[in-house]
Amino acid sequence: MRFWGITGTNGKTTTTWIFAEFVNAAVGRKCGYITTVEAFDGARHFHTGYTTPPLSQLKEIYAAMEANGVTDCVMEVSSHAIHQNRTGDTVFAGGAFTNLSEDHLDYHKTMEEYFRVKRSFAERIAADGVRLKWGGTIPGSAGRGDFPPFVVCLDGGYGREMLDAAGSLPLNVLPVTFRSPRFDLSGLRLVGDYNKSNVLVAAALAEAAGVPHATIQSVVPTLAPRWGRLERVENPHVEAAVYVDFAHTPDGLEKVLTAARGFTPEGGRLWVVFGAGGDRDPMKRPLMGEACARLADELVVTSDNPRGEDPVVIIAAIMEGVRRASAAGGAMRAVREIPDRREAIHFALANARAGDVVIIAGKGHETTQEVKGVKHPFDDREVVRDWTAG
Repeated sequence: MRFWGITGTNGKTTTTWIFAEFVNAAVGRKCGYITTVEAFDGARHFHTGYTTPPLSQLKEIYAAMEANGVTDCVMEVSSHAIHQNRTGDTVFAGGAFTNLSEDHLDYHKTMEEYFRVKRSFAERIAADGVRLKWGGTIPGSAGRGDFPPFVVCLDGGYGREMLDAAGSLPLNVLPVTFRSPRFDLSGLRLVGDYNKSNVLVAAALAEAAGVPHATIQSVVPTLAPRWGRLERVENPHVEAAVYVDFAHTPDGLEKVLTAARGFTPEGGRLWVVFGAGGDRDPMKRPLMGEACARLADELVVTSDNPRGEDPVVIIAAIMEGVRRASAAGGAMRAVREIPDRREAIHFALANARAGDVVIIAGKGHETTQEVKGVKHPFDDREVVRDWTAG
Protein backbone atom coordinates (compact mmCIF):
# COMPACT_ATOMS: atom_id res chain seq x y z
CA MET A 1 0.00 0.00 0.00
CA ARG A 2 1.33 3.42 -0.98
CA PHE A 3 0.85 6.44 1.28
CA TRP A 4 0.29 9.99 0.04
CA GLY A 5 0.17 13.11 2.25
CA ILE A 6 -1.52 16.49 1.70
CA THR A 7 -0.46 19.42 3.86
CA GLY A 8 -1.23 23.15 3.92
CA THR A 9 -3.52 25.57 5.74
CA ASN A 10 -6.60 25.47 3.52
CA GLY A 11 -7.85 22.96 0.96
CA LYS A 12 -6.40 19.80 2.51
CA THR A 13 -9.72 18.01 2.94
CA THR A 14 -11.00 18.78 -0.55
CA THR A 15 -7.67 17.94 -2.21
CA THR A 16 -7.38 14.66 -0.30
CA TRP A 17 -10.92 13.57 -1.25
CA ILE A 18 -10.41 14.53 -4.92
CA PHE A 19 -7.10 12.65 -5.12
CA ALA A 20 -8.92 9.55 -3.83
CA GLU A 21 -11.61 10.02 -6.48
CA PHE A 22 -8.98 10.12 -9.22
CA VAL A 23 -7.13 7.05 -7.95
CA ASN A 24 -10.34 5.05 -7.44
CA ALA A 25 -11.23 5.67 -11.08
CA ALA A 26 -8.06 3.90 -12.24
CA VAL A 27 -8.17 0.23 -13.16
CA GLY A 28 -6.79 -2.00 -10.41
CA ARG A 29 -6.52 0.78 -7.81
CA LYS A 30 -8.45 1.27 -4.58
CA CYS A 31 -7.80 4.36 -2.48
CA GLY A 32 -8.65 4.87 1.17
CA TYR A 33 -8.46 8.28 2.78
CA ILE A 34 -8.13 10.02 6.13
CA THR A 35 -9.53 13.54 6.40
CA THR A 36 -10.82 15.98 9.00
CA VAL A 37 -14.38 15.05 8.07
CA GLU A 38 -14.16 11.28 7.69
CA ALA A 39 -11.94 8.32 6.97
CA PHE A 40 -12.60 5.52 4.48
CA ASP A 41 -10.83 2.19 4.96
CA GLY A 42 -12.07 0.59 1.77
CA ALA A 43 -15.24 -0.74 3.38
CA ARG A 44 -16.66 1.77 5.82
CA HIS A 45 -16.79 5.52 6.38
CA PHE A 46 -16.16 6.85 9.89
CA HIS A 47 -14.93 9.87 11.85
CA THR A 48 -11.60 9.73 13.68
CA GLY A 49 -11.96 12.93 15.72
CA TYR A 50 -8.73 14.32 14.26
CA THR A 51 -7.35 15.85 11.08
CA THR A 52 -4.43 13.43 11.41
CA PRO A 53 -5.02 10.76 14.08
CA PRO A 54 -2.35 9.52 16.51
CA LEU A 55 -0.09 6.74 15.24
CA SER A 56 -1.85 3.99 17.20
CA GLN A 57 -5.15 4.88 15.50
CA LEU A 58 -3.46 5.25 12.13
CA LYS A 59 -2.01 1.74 12.43
CA GLU A 60 -5.49 0.32 13.03
CA ILE A 61 -6.81 2.15 9.97
CA TYR A 62 -3.88 0.95 7.86
CA ALA A 63 -4.52 -2.66 8.89
CA ALA A 64 -8.18 -2.36 7.94
CA MET A 65 -7.26 -0.82 4.60
CA GLU A 66 -4.87 -3.64 3.78
CA ALA A 67 -7.49 -6.22 4.75
CA ASN A 68 -9.96 -4.48 2.43
CA GLY A 69 -7.64 -4.53 -0.56
CA VAL A 70 -6.71 -0.85 -0.53
CA THR A 71 -3.72 -0.09 -2.79
CA ASP A 72 -3.32 3.59 -1.89
CA CYS A 73 -3.95 5.66 1.24
CA VAL A 74 -4.11 9.45 1.06
CA MET A 75 -4.32 11.56 4.18
CA GLU A 76 -4.36 15.10 5.43
CA VAL A 77 -1.17 15.81 7.35
CA SER A 78 -1.65 18.74 9.71
CA SER A 79 1.13 20.93 11.04
CA HIS A 80 0.42 19.60 14.53
CA ALA A 81 0.82 16.04 13.23
CA ILE A 82 4.10 16.90 11.51
CA HIS A 83 5.49 18.65 14.59
CA GLN A 84 4.36 15.84 16.92
CA ASN A 85 5.39 13.09 14.47
CA ARG A 86 1.96 11.47 14.67
CA THR A 87 2.55 9.59 11.43
CA GLY A 88 5.51 7.78 13.01
CA ASP A 89 7.18 5.34 10.62
CA THR A 90 4.63 5.80 7.82
CA VAL A 91 6.61 5.95 4.58
CA PHE A 92 5.13 8.45 2.13
CA ALA A 93 5.42 7.79 -1.60
CA GLY A 94 4.68 11.45 -2.35
CA GLY A 95 2.70 14.45 -1.24
CA ALA A 96 1.47 17.96 -1.87
CA PHE A 97 1.43 21.46 -0.40
CA THR A 98 -1.72 23.54 -0.93
CA ASN A 99 -0.94 26.92 0.70
CA LEU A 100 0.00 28.61 3.96
CA SER A 101 -1.84 31.46 5.66
CA GLU A 102 -2.51 32.78 9.16
CA ASP A 103 -3.69 29.96 11.42
CA HIS A 104 -2.51 27.95 14.43
CA LEU A 105 -0.18 30.70 15.64
CA ASP A 106 -1.31 29.92 19.15
CA TYR A 107 0.72 26.73 18.64
CA HIS A 108 3.49 27.70 16.19
CA LYS A 109 3.87 31.33 17.42
CA THR A 110 5.25 32.71 14.13
CA MET A 111 4.57 32.25 10.42
CA GLU A 112 8.25 31.44 9.96
CA GLU A 113 7.96 28.48 12.34
CA TYR A 114 4.65 27.43 10.82
CA PHE A 115 6.29 27.33 7.38
CA ARG A 116 9.35 25.53 8.73
CA VAL A 117 7.12 22.73 10.02
CA LYS A 118 5.33 22.45 6.67
CA ARG A 119 8.68 22.46 4.84
CA SER A 120 9.86 19.61 7.04
CA PHE A 121 7.12 17.43 5.56
CA ALA A 122 8.71 17.85 2.12
CA GLU A 123 12.02 16.90 3.70
CA ARG A 124 10.34 13.85 5.22
CA ILE A 125 9.03 12.71 1.83
CA ALA A 126 12.46 13.18 0.27
CA ALA A 127 13.99 10.99 2.99
CA ASP A 128 11.21 8.43 2.54
CA GLY A 129 12.07 8.31 -1.16
CA VAL A 130 15.49 6.99 -0.23
CA ARG A 131 13.88 4.34 2.00
CA LEU A 132 11.53 3.36 -0.82
CA LYS A 133 14.46 3.24 -3.26
CA TRP A 134 12.26 5.29 -5.55
CA GLY A 135 13.11 4.57 -9.17
CA GLY A 136 10.16 5.51 -11.32
CA THR A 137 8.47 2.16 -10.74
CA ILE A 138 4.95 3.60 -11.03
CA PRO A 139 3.82 3.30 -14.69
CA GLY A 140 3.05 6.63 -16.29
CA SER A 141 4.74 8.72 -13.60
CA ALA A 142 4.97 12.38 -14.58
CA GLY A 143 8.19 14.39 -14.42
CA ARG A 144 11.25 12.88 -12.71
CA GLY A 145 10.17 9.40 -11.80
CA ASP A 146 13.44 8.75 -9.99
CA PHE A 147 12.33 11.03 -7.12
CA PRO A 148 9.12 11.05 -5.04
CA PRO A 149 6.52 13.48 -6.43
CA PHE A 150 5.78 16.62 -4.42
CA VAL A 151 3.14 18.97 -5.82
CA VAL A 152 3.34 22.66 -4.90
CA CYS A 153 0.44 25.04 -5.51
CA LEU A 154 1.60 28.49 -6.58
CA ASP A 155 -1.80 30.13 -6.16
CA GLY A 156 -1.78 30.50 -2.38
CA GLY A 157 0.47 31.89 0.32
CA TYR A 158 4.05 30.64 0.53
CA GLY A 159 3.78 28.74 -2.76
CA ARG A 160 6.95 30.24 -4.19
CA GLU A 161 8.80 29.76 -0.92
CA MET A 162 7.81 26.09 -0.81
CA LEU A 163 8.78 25.66 -4.46
CA ASP A 164 12.26 27.00 -3.70
CA ALA A 165 12.61 24.87 -0.57
CA ALA A 166 11.38 21.65 -2.19
CA GLY A 167 13.45 22.32 -5.28
CA SER A 168 16.64 21.90 -3.26
CA LEU A 169 15.58 18.38 -2.20
CA PRO A 170 15.63 15.05 -4.06
CA LEU A 171 11.98 15.41 -5.04
CA ASN A 172 10.05 15.41 -8.29
CA VAL A 173 8.64 18.89 -7.67
CA LEU A 174 5.48 19.59 -9.68
CA PRO A 175 4.29 23.23 -9.53
CA VAL A 176 0.64 23.90 -10.44
CA THR A 177 -1.52 26.98 -10.89
CA PHE A 178 -5.08 27.50 -12.08
CA ARG A 179 -3.69 30.16 -14.42
CA SER A 180 -2.04 27.43 -16.52
CA PRO A 181 -4.13 24.29 -16.00
CA ARG A 182 -3.00 20.98 -17.50
CA PHE A 183 -6.58 19.72 -17.39
CA ASP A 184 -9.81 21.06 -18.86
CA LEU A 185 -11.77 22.55 -15.96
CA SER A 186 -14.64 23.96 -18.03
CA GLY A 187 -17.01 21.26 -16.73
CA LEU A 188 -15.98 21.63 -13.08
CA ARG A 189 -18.95 22.11 -10.74
CA LEU A 190 -16.79 23.23 -7.80
CA VAL A 191 -16.77 27.03 -7.85
CA GLY A 192 -13.93 29.45 -7.20
CA ASP A 193 -10.33 29.68 -8.30
CA TYR A 194 -9.25 28.05 -5.04
CA ASN A 195 -11.19 24.92 -5.97
CA LYS A 196 -9.54 24.88 -9.37
CA SER A 197 -6.24 24.90 -7.49
CA ASN A 198 -7.37 22.03 -5.26
CA VAL A 199 -8.38 19.95 -8.28
CA LEU A 200 -5.13 20.64 -10.11
CA VAL A 201 -3.01 19.74 -7.08
CA ALA A 202 -4.88 16.45 -6.70
CA ALA A 203 -4.66 15.79 -10.43
CA ALA A 204 -0.92 16.42 -10.62
CA LEU A 205 -0.25 14.09 -7.69
CA ALA A 206 -2.60 11.43 -9.07
CA GLU A 207 -0.92 11.56 -12.47
CA ALA A 208 2.50 11.28 -10.84
CA ALA A 209 1.10 8.30 -8.93
CA GLY A 210 0.32 6.57 -12.23
CA VAL A 211 -3.32 7.47 -12.89
CA PRO A 212 -3.77 8.10 -16.65
CA HIS A 213 -4.40 11.68 -17.71
CA ALA A 214 -7.59 10.68 -19.53
CA THR A 215 -8.95 8.95 -16.43
CA ILE A 216 -8.37 12.05 -14.32
CA GLN A 217 -10.00 14.24 -16.95
CA SER A 218 -13.10 12.02 -17.03
CA VAL A 219 -13.59 12.44 -13.27
CA VAL A 220 -13.28 16.25 -13.16
CA PRO A 221 -16.90 17.00 -14.27
CA THR A 222 -18.29 14.55 -11.69
CA LEU A 223 -16.83 16.39 -8.69
CA ALA A 224 -19.54 18.14 -6.66
CA PRO A 225 -19.51 20.18 -3.41
CA ARG A 226 -19.73 18.13 -0.23
CA TRP A 227 -18.83 18.14 3.45
CA GLY A 228 -19.77 21.77 4.03
CA ARG A 229 -17.31 23.08 1.48
CA LEU A 230 -19.40 25.78 -0.23
CA GLU A 231 -22.28 23.32 0.01
CA ARG A 232 -25.67 24.56 -1.22
CA VAL A 233 -28.45 24.06 1.33
CA GLU A 234 -32.05 24.23 0.13
CA ASN A 235 -35.06 25.51 2.06
CA PRO A 236 -38.35 26.30 0.24
CA HIS A 237 -39.03 29.12 2.72
CA VAL A 238 -35.82 30.97 1.80
CA GLU A 239 -35.69 33.00 -1.41
CA ALA A 240 -31.91 33.55 -1.28
CA ALA A 241 -29.25 31.02 -2.26
CA VAL A 242 -27.70 29.64 0.94
CA TYR A 243 -24.29 27.99 1.24
CA VAL A 244 -22.47 26.49 4.22
CA ASP A 245 -18.68 26.60 4.23
CA PHE A 246 -15.86 25.54 6.54
CA ALA A 247 -13.74 28.67 5.94
CA HIS A 248 -12.29 29.66 9.30
CA THR A 249 -9.12 31.58 8.41
CA PRO A 250 -8.68 35.06 6.89
CA ASP A 251 -7.37 33.58 3.64
CA GLY A 252 -10.09 30.93 3.50
CA LEU A 253 -12.85 33.49 4.05
CA GLU A 254 -11.43 35.83 1.44
CA LYS A 255 -11.32 33.06 -1.17
CA VAL A 256 -14.82 31.80 -0.44
CA LEU A 257 -16.35 35.27 -0.41
CA THR A 258 -14.53 36.26 -3.59
CA ALA A 259 -15.98 33.15 -5.24
CA ALA A 260 -19.43 34.00 -3.86
CA ARG A 261 -19.16 37.50 -5.29
CA GLY A 262 -18.71 35.85 -8.66
CA PHE A 263 -22.07 34.08 -8.51
CA THR A 264 -24.07 36.77 -6.68
CA PRO A 265 -26.51 38.21 -9.25
CA GLU A 266 -26.28 41.87 -10.15
CA GLY A 267 -28.33 43.79 -7.62
CA GLY A 268 -28.16 40.95 -5.10
CA ARG A 269 -26.53 41.25 -1.70
CA LEU A 270 -23.84 38.99 -0.29
CA TRP A 271 -24.69 38.04 3.30
CA VAL A 272 -22.06 36.54 5.59
CA VAL A 273 -22.71 34.85 8.93
CA PHE A 274 -19.53 33.84 10.73
CA GLY A 275 -17.65 33.70 14.00
CA ALA A 276 -14.23 32.63 15.26
CA GLY A 277 -13.37 29.66 17.44
CA GLY A 278 -12.49 30.11 21.09
CA ASP A 279 -9.21 28.95 22.65
CA ARG A 280 -7.59 29.16 19.21
CA ASP A 281 -5.23 31.66 17.54
CA PRO A 282 -6.77 35.01 18.64
CA MET A 283 -4.53 36.95 16.24
CA LYS A 284 -6.54 35.88 13.21
CA ARG A 285 -9.88 37.21 14.53
CA PRO A 286 -9.49 40.86 13.45
CA LEU A 287 -8.11 39.69 10.10
CA MET A 288 -11.22 37.57 9.55
CA GLY A 289 -13.35 40.59 10.39
CA GLU A 290 -11.45 42.69 7.87
CA ALA A 291 -11.90 40.12 5.10
CA CYS A 292 -15.64 39.91 5.67
CA ALA A 293 -16.08 43.67 5.97
CA ARG A 294 -14.33 44.19 2.64
CA LEU A 295 -16.32 41.61 0.72
CA ALA A 296 -19.77 41.35 2.35
CA ASP A 297 -22.78 43.59 1.86
CA GLU A 298 -24.51 42.37 5.02
CA LEU A 299 -22.47 40.91 7.87
CA VAL A 300 -23.71 39.02 10.92
CA VAL A 301 -20.94 38.33 13.45
CA THR A 302 -21.76 35.46 15.77
CA SER A 303 -20.25 32.52 17.67
CA ASP A 304 -18.42 29.56 16.16
CA ASN A 305 -17.20 27.11 18.81
CA PRO A 306 -16.53 29.47 21.74
CA ARG A 307 -15.18 26.57 23.82
CA GLY A 308 -13.97 28.06 27.10
CA GLU A 309 -14.10 31.72 26.02
CA ASP A 310 -16.85 34.29 26.29
CA PRO A 311 -18.39 34.70 22.79
CA VAL A 312 -18.75 38.44 23.38
CA VAL A 313 -14.98 38.78 23.82
CA ILE A 314 -14.33 36.86 20.60
CA ILE A 315 -16.84 39.00 18.70
CA ALA A 316 -15.20 42.17 20.04
CA ALA A 317 -11.86 41.08 18.55
CA ILE A 318 -13.53 40.39 15.19
CA MET A 319 -15.19 43.79 15.28
CA GLU A 320 -11.80 45.50 15.58
CA GLY A 321 -11.03 44.27 12.08
CA VAL A 322 -14.52 45.11 10.82
CA ARG A 323 -14.12 48.71 11.94
CA ARG A 324 -10.64 48.90 10.42
CA ALA A 325 -11.85 47.72 7.03
CA SER A 326 -14.96 49.89 7.14
CA ALA A 327 -12.83 52.96 7.88
CA ALA A 328 -10.70 52.10 4.86
CA GLY A 329 -13.73 51.99 2.58
CA GLY A 330 -15.02 48.43 2.92
CA ALA A 331 -18.05 47.54 0.79
CA MET A 332 -20.17 46.26 3.69
CA ARG A 333 -23.50 48.01 4.16
CA ALA A 334 -24.51 46.74 7.59
CA VAL A 335 -23.08 44.72 10.46
CA ARG A 336 -24.89 43.07 13.34
CA GLU A 337 -23.56 41.27 16.38
CA ILE A 338 -25.72 38.29 17.34
CA PRO A 339 -23.81 35.94 19.69
CA ASP A 340 -26.38 33.11 19.45
CA ARG A 341 -25.43 31.29 16.23
CA ARG A 342 -28.88 29.85 15.57
CA GLU A 343 -30.45 33.29 16.02
CA ALA A 344 -27.81 34.82 13.73
CA ILE A 345 -28.53 32.31 10.97
CA HIS A 346 -32.26 32.83 11.37
CA PHE A 347 -31.80 36.60 11.07
CA ALA A 348 -29.98 36.24 7.75
CA LEU A 349 -32.53 33.78 6.37
CA ALA A 350 -35.42 36.01 7.39
CA ASN A 351 -33.96 39.16 5.83
CA ALA A 352 -32.22 37.86 2.70
CA ARG A 353 -34.32 38.17 -0.45
CA ALA A 354 -34.42 36.68 -3.93
CA GLY A 355 -31.14 37.38 -5.71
CA ASP A 356 -29.13 37.45 -2.48
CA VAL A 357 -26.47 34.92 -1.52
CA VAL A 358 -26.00 33.85 2.10
CA ILE A 359 -22.67 32.32 3.19
CA ILE A 360 -22.67 30.68 6.63
CA ALA A 361 -18.99 30.20 7.39
CA GLY A 362 -16.76 28.59 9.96
CA LYS A 363 -18.26 25.23 10.88
CA GLY A 364 -19.04 23.54 7.57
CA HIS A 365 -19.42 19.80 8.15
CA GLU A 366 -19.35 20.05 11.96
CA THR A 367 -22.40 18.72 13.78
CA THR A 368 -21.71 20.11 17.26
CA GLN A 369 -20.98 23.43 18.92
CA GLU A 370 -18.62 23.41 21.88
CA VAL A 371 -19.53 25.78 24.73
CA LYS A 372 -17.72 25.69 28.08
CA GLY A 373 -16.39 22.19 27.43
CA VAL A 374 -19.75 20.73 26.40
CA LYS A 375 -20.51 19.76 22.79
CA HIS A 376 -24.11 20.50 21.86
CA PRO A 377 -25.75 19.19 18.67
CA PHE A 378 -25.46 21.93 16.04
CA ASP A 379 -25.27 21.57 12.27
CA ASP A 380 -25.47 24.78 10.21
CA ARG A 381 -27.07 22.82 7.37
CA GLU A 382 -29.83 21.47 9.57
CA VAL A 383 -30.45 24.91 11.08
CA VAL A 384 -31.01 26.23 7.55
CA ARG A 385 -33.26 23.34 6.51
CA ASP A 386 -35.39 23.57 9.67
CA TRP A 387 -36.03 27.31 9.52
CA THR A 388 -39.52 28.57 8.71
CA ALA A 389 -40.62 32.19 8.38
CA GLY A 390 -42.57 33.71 11.26
